Amino acid sequence: MRLFWPALLMLATTCGVSEESTQPVVTGRFGSRPTVSIPKGQPGRTPRITVLSVGSGRRTVPGDVVLADVDIRRWSGNRPYMSTYDGNQPTTVVFDGRKVSETWRQALIGRPAGSRIMLVSPAAEALGPNMPLTGVSPADTLVFVFDILGGYPPDARLVGRTLPMIPADLTPAASPRILIDGSGRTVVAGSKVVIQYVAVSWPSRSVVDSSYRRGGPAAFTLEAGAVPAAWVGALAGRHVGSRVAVPSPGDRPMLYVIDILDTITRE
Repeated sequence: MRLFWPALLMLATTCGVSEESTQPVVTGRFGSRPTVSIPKGQPGRTPRITVLSVGSGRRTVPGDVVLADVDIRRWSGNRPYMSTYDGNQPTTVVFDGRKVSETWRQALIGRPAGSRIMLVSPAAEALGPNMPLTGVSPADTLVFVFDILGGYPPDARLVGRTLPMIPADLTPAASPRILIDGSGRTVVAGSKVVIQYVAVSWPSRSVVDSSYRRGGPAAFTLEAGAVPAAWVGALAGRHVGSRVAVPSPGDRPMLYVIDILDTITRE
């Protein structure tokens, strides 16, 4: 089914915040949960995009998997709706032309990594046809603040390397193993790490999870509770461009092979 979107999508191209009385005020650094002040005026019915700050990374392009932290709140009462800052896992937006609203495409595509973007829009247009309107009506206005971590091809992998495979001799009792030693930035505990991964169960060695199956790279905060405990020690201190085999013992033993594509350190 072909979807038709409003022809007019207002865009404030200047960095910073407009002085319009109906413009929310956003404070805080990129990478930290934003503080949003909602004005007393009415938001209007037309989606609006404001570039709050411009990053210096690669620009996202159509077809990318875009990784971003996002904070969403209701205009009415400035009530929180959802935030990825609570769960330590940025949202993964697969721009495959099927499931993402036009407002998100306008907000996220063509932006340099490291940019902070605000979207003010009625819920129906902002959330799109495939996201449930939980706790809001289609006409309710939502305020989104995106911190764009980066855009990556869905099949992103280490340059010149084949897809990751679990080593035949790897067991849950083994130590983490560097399969490829990268030369990029060092990953530190507590930073966000962008990865592609394959996970198999033990002892069947059947694939139970894979970022490739999910649509492309994923980002996680490298700390206990946000990722499997074995990942923290195995990935901290490694370099971007590395491939690491990570055994994960326990009641449900798992074996992982993880490609480190990027890392974003908290400011």
